[in-house]
Amino acid sequence: MKRIGLLSDTHAWWDPKYLEYFEPCDEIWHAGDIGSMEVAQRLAAFRPLRAVHGNIDGYDLRRLYPERLRWNCEGADVLMTHIGGYPGRYDPRIRQQLYARPPKLFISGHSHILKVQFDRTLGLLHINPGAAGRQGWQQVRTLVRFTAHNGAFSDLEVIEMPM
Repeated sequence: MKRIGLLSDTHAWWDPKYLEYFEPCDEIWHAGDIGSMEVAQRLAAFRPLRAVHGNIDGYDLRRLYPERLRWNCEGADVLMTHIGGYPGRYDPRIRQQLYARPPKLFISGHSHILKVQFDRTLGLLHINPGAAGRQGWQQVRTLVRFTAHNGAFSDLEVIEMPM
């Protein structure tokens, strides 16, 4: 069993509350637009970090973090990318991969809109954790925590932080 802390779109913004909210987590996953090496390093120093780069990330972050990341977490296939779209409206860059071999969990960021949605067609859970940084139009910054265990996901929590 693993407790996961998920965030996206920090856009180089560091908030010490990330560590407070992710204290009970075993791993941190970042769905892109990290924005600075410092943010990635601080998260990675706190807990093991899995991340993908986003469209605003520079060469230093792109060199360390891929555009897409696929792995097995506690018996479940997970696919993460920054620009992914939503069930029924997946981005063309990821659509073929999703339909050819759907993961159990698909994570993307980019929109700054928190959304958790089950895709009945592909039988996958989609999570977009919204935006944890201050860059953008969102009114509230968001993080997500959940549990991965025996190929399933549960105990999902949304954490809202003021701008």
